[in-house]
Amino acid sequence: MSLLLILLAAGPATSGASKAVSPVKTLVAQPLNTSAIEARLIATHGEAARARVEQGVRQVATLWRDEDGDLGAFATEHFIADPTRLDAAFVRFQANLEQVDGHLLEIGRELRRPTELDLGPMEKVDPLFAAWDPSAHLTEDFFASKLGFVALLNFPLTTLEQRLALGPGWSRRQWAEARLSGRFGRRVPADVQQGITAAQAAADLYIADYNVWMHHVLSENGERLFPSGKRLISHWNLRDELKAQYADPKGLPRQRAIIKVMERIVTQTIPAAVIDNPRLDWNPFTNSVVVAPANTVEADAPARTTTPSTKPEADVRYQRLWANNLAQKRADPYSPTAPSAIDRAFALGAEMPEARVRQLLEAVLTSPQVPKVAAEIRKRLGRPLEPTDLWFNGFLPRGSVPEAELDAKVRARYPTAEAFAKDIPRILQGLGFSAERAKYLSERIKVDPSRGAGHAMQAARRGDFPRLRTRVEKEGMNYKGYNIAVHELGHNVEQVFSLYDVDHTLLAGVPNTAFTEAIAFVFQARDLELLGLGKPSADQERLRVLNDFWSTWEIAGVALVDLAVWHWMADHPKATPAQLREATVAISKDLWNRHYAPVLGGKDTPLLGIYSHMISYPLYLFNYPLGHLISFQIEEQVNTKGIVGPEIERMSVQGAVAPDVWMTGAAGAPVSAEPLLRATEAALAGPERSDQRPAQVR
Repeated sequence: MSLLLILLAAGPATSGASKAVSPVKTLVAQPLNTSAIEARLIATHGEAARARVEQGVRQVATLWRDEDGDLGAFATEHFIADPTRLDAAFVRFQANLEQVDGHLLEIGRELRRPTELDLGPMEKVDPLFAAWDPSAHLTEDFFASKLGFVALLNFPLTTLEQRLALGPGWSRRQWAEARLSGRFGRRVPADVQQGITAAQAAADLYIADYNVWMHHVLSENGERLFPSGKRLISHWNLRDELKAQYADPKGLPRQRAIIKVMERIVTQTIPAAVIDNPRLDWNPFTNSVVVAPANTVEADAPARTTTPSTKPEADVRYQRLWANNLAQKRADPYSPTAPSAIDRAFALGAEMPEARVRQLLEAVLTSPQVPKVAAEIRKRLGRPLEPTDLWFNGFLPRGSVPEAELDAKVRARYPTAEAFAKDIPRILQGLGFSAERAKYLSERIKVDPSRGAGHAMQAARRGDFPRLRTRVEKEGMNYKGYNIAVHELGHNVEQVFSLYDVDHTLLAGVPNTAFTEAIAFVFQARDLELLGLGKPSADQERLRVLNDFWSTWEIAGVALVDLAVWHWMADHPKATPAQLREATVAISKDLWNRHYAPVLGGKDTPLLGIYSHMISYPLYLFNYPLGHLISFQIEEQVNTKGIVGPEIERMSVQGAVAPDVWMTGAAGAPVSAEPLLRATEAALAGPERSDQRPAQVR
């Protein structure tokens, strides 16, 4: 997952010969009477400046406060009519903001090192440093210094509707100016921003330390199912372990146990004492807890209670989610064009209307291809489907390779994070990059061992470098860590190109997080090939399409649960964490019963509520199904050209323009679910080879 520095963007700007954009009605509500100020400026600069004067002055007025001083004097001094001076101001803003953003990102990254990286035990002060946001006062400082007002006075803001309608015709310079003015469209006080950072840091640390020692998770009959030492973080590693069990003929009982663990986490009926505790044995089916026999306790077991207790976790999961909600709500009054976290997620973050995103997700959920793909899975497994098969991965080549074999191969190659870093040039050349470009990229990507499951963190200034974080166990990197590392490498490659090679650093990045996820998926899909297990055959490519469809179907429902939970919180501002838990469980069950139970059974399971992103990455999950759709469009383009690396580079350097503008430039068409749906239908019509059947058949 990419930890993106989201600089909120909001519209086009004019400079020199650029055409002025009409004022936006939703942005011109005036707390001050600006008519006299506008008249003086027009008299000074001429009728040709009228449109820019009126919009600029009114934009400033919407955020101007009494303590800011005399608006008329400010506007007279700082309105720029001369195109040459306007160009110079743009250049100054771009260069200086790159340095400010970049260095503040670096400070925050360093302060979070002990909480994000596997550097040994944390000190009590570490979470406090991690929760401090050195950039929290930045927006307020920019307005106090009047720099934010200078940007608003001279570069116009727009609504999402205008960006969607007019953006395809903008120049690169206009898009860069849009990102400049857009970041000053809100004036969120420093203490509010600090509160958002602190809430997210606390939630992230909660998730990072949420491990289950699987050797001590028992079957319904009280038997041990998993090997000693297997410690899985929720939800990422639990899900990936479930996927890995398809390669084992005896894997189904383990999968069912994992499902029960997940359900207990969502409903908060998991005993608090068993979390990250290998000194107690837990049966998630009966929810009983007993002392683990001494000879079963791992040598590296952390100091934990040995007193059996079934006392539940007490809604800590939902306390963290509610805290994120409250922190976000404090920003609502300072976001007039996006007055809720949901509005900001779509209008300012995704730059796609929520209704359109929902339409894309529901197109997959309700597709007639769903029961057809399910029938093929059922045939391959030789048994009726059940909730475990939400994460079926038997279409992929690795679904037929035992996890132990993959782990051994990965550990031999990557005993440390440094070993993976040294191998990046070879990996990139395997993706079609030239030796020169592979070296260029590898010199700008730094690898760290992650305390959590892993993530990628971009840089924000040229001279700093993106970070690749992945989990490396004491015995070396396992396959799960490698698979995540290849995914994060895709993020990092995009991050290098969209910072170092983009024409304007104000456009650094991608339209939204779904796009960087899409590129990461393209890399991740080739992990076995990069590990030396050969290129996929034509039939394996057919199976890859079915896998992409099934994965998109799975995460689309999860994303809709996340959105529904945030809408519920908005509608119930006085709710308690316990009520939020009840609502989340009910929402998860309802969505499951409507879209998944007809295919997988398991009526009333709350399984869709398990994703950790709901807790630590507010309103992030919809980016994943979007990423799958976008990834498929990218894959089609890559396949047309026959090479990955150069195409990813060409696409990435477009930077942070609007989603459909980016996708049209990358693959010739706006974001759509249709390519995946058409390809899935074609894949279903193709011949199935019996030798592709995975090991798990019952």
